[in-house]
Amino acid sequence: MTQRLHIVGGGMAGSEAAWQAANMGVPVVLHEMRPKVETFAHRTGNLAEMVCSNSFRSDDDEQNAVGLLHWEMRQANGLIMRSAQTHRLPAGGALAVDRDAFSQTVTEALTAHPNIDISGEEITELPEDGQWIIATGPLTSDALGKAIAAETGAEALAFFDAIAPIVYADSIDMGKAWLQSRYDKGETEEERRAYINCPMDKAQYEAFIDALLAADKTVFHEGETASYFDGCLPIEVMAERGRETLRHGPMKPVGLTNPHQPDIKAHAVVQLRRDNALGTLYNIVGFQTKMKYGAQADVFKMIPGLENARFARLGGIHRNTFLNSPTLLDAQMRLRSKPHIRFAGQITGVEGYVESSAMGLAAGRMAAAQILGRPLADIPQDTAHGALIHHITGGAEAKTFQPMNVNFGLFRPVDGLKGGRRGRVARYKAYTDRAKAEWQGWLAAQEVPA
Repeated sequence: MTQRLHIVGGGMAGSEAAWQAANMGVPVVLHEMRPKVETFAHRTGNLAEMVCSNSFRSDDDEQNAVGLLHWEMRQANGLIMRSAQTHRLPAGGALAVDRDAFSQTVTEALTAHPNIDISGEEITELPEDGQWIIATGPLTSDALGKAIAAETGAEALAFFDAIAPIVYADSIDMGKAWLQSRYDKGETEEERRAYINCPMDKAQYEAFIDALLAADKTVFHEGETASYFDGCLPIEVMAERGRETLRHGPMKPVGLTNPHQPDIKAHAVVQLRRDNALGTLYNIVGFQTKMKYGAQADVFKMIPGLENARFARLGGIHRNTFLNSPTLLDAQMRLRSKPHIRFAGQITGVEGYVESSAMGLAAGRMAAAQILGRPLADIPQDTAHGALIHHITGGAEAKTFQPMNVNFGLFRPVDGLKGGRRGRVARYKAYTDRAKAEWQGWLAAQEVPA
């Protein structure tokens, strides 16, 4: 009988790892402690639940590294990408999904798979034998986190992740707000109207910043220090870095024209993105926050169009744990001190739904191949998957290691191409062409007779 693969954590990475391994013919036990053991951020017991944004970011597979990662996962029959496409929402050039329908589809697919058993058991210790993947994500339980820290010889690194609020669409004043994607991006009228935009003049913006800076905020426990990932900064932290920071970040007014006042350029714009297929919920883009609940409602209702907003969910903040992977993991994502254990997902030091899913895809295939007695060649470094794996398993500087999104800065240069902004389009296209060829070759090499 084929050895079982145990996967701990039913988030993006664990779900994708289970799917990939099971499709290779390996029996899988997926251990997910929810809903028996709850977390701060999750609302359901579904697998692959989205707890922050509902976006997988850009779907452009020629000029964007995360779009290339989408493409690679689709080529590998990725469950996360397939389910995301099924429940896609209009979001301009981004891949946004109806979060509840998406996670339900992933749950149903994994539950129905004949090679997958799902266990509600909480894993509190690192196993001593068998083949395992730890994909517990940013909310690893205290007990398992302590076990990992004890094994690695040092406490796991940690930073804090903040969650953006969600607003009921019918509580938004469309006499002040309007529908438009930035630069009218999108192939259909629906995609070009995928965002609700709330404009601010200079006085409104300045008053908003004042209120934001003065608002009551979450206070960390004694001994905790706040080390945020730059891609998910609370808006208060951004505002503390300078009064204009938000205008050059999530509140930038470029590429938008207010039909209510077409001749007046907004000083700043708050965007809301559709959060479900019905269009009844919208999340405030980039507005992760550590403000206390009462303060959030007061401050966010200062935004024109949101004066009477009703919130389906307010923002929040939680601890996010990750490994110093360059010192702990090998190129096959195995724990050097216990090579029967692989890690995958955000706990490895990648950031984002897509990156987490991709690391699950890689770990699932690697573990299954080892169990089947045909270990895989390392994923080519010039693919998006390979660039991420190389970064977290040795390419990054261990002393300053922090979570990283996929980006073309992780890719090896292509000889003979110009640098700078003028050569960027050709350079990025060369990166993606090279990556696609390498990825297809790596996948094809796995097609061996049964």
